[in-house]
Amino acid sequence: MAGYSYSKDDYSARLRRIEGQVRGLQRMIDEDTYCIDVLTQISSVTKALQSVGMGLVDEHLRHCVKEAAVESDDAGNAMIDEATAAIARLLRS
Repeated sequence: MAGYSYSKDDYSARLRRIEGQVRGLQRMIDEDTYCIDVLTQISSVTKALQSVGMGLVDEHLRHCVKEAAVESDDAGNAMIDEATAAIARLLRS
């Protein structure tokens, strides 16, 4: 079971809101909206996605990594390495 299973509905709702924001961005471009206003909205969408990502990281650490660490040191270390790589990818984006 995924670490975010208990919050799946919340994540789905948040992603639907973000999808709406992206559609709004498309409209802004279609309507030749002022560049700075479009950039401001892009920043908003980016922050919203980062927030979802950080929530998933938190749940992954609390559920998946914790379970792997209880299973064995090797499994725990492998899961920590995987989580660290995922966090690094988030920070680069």
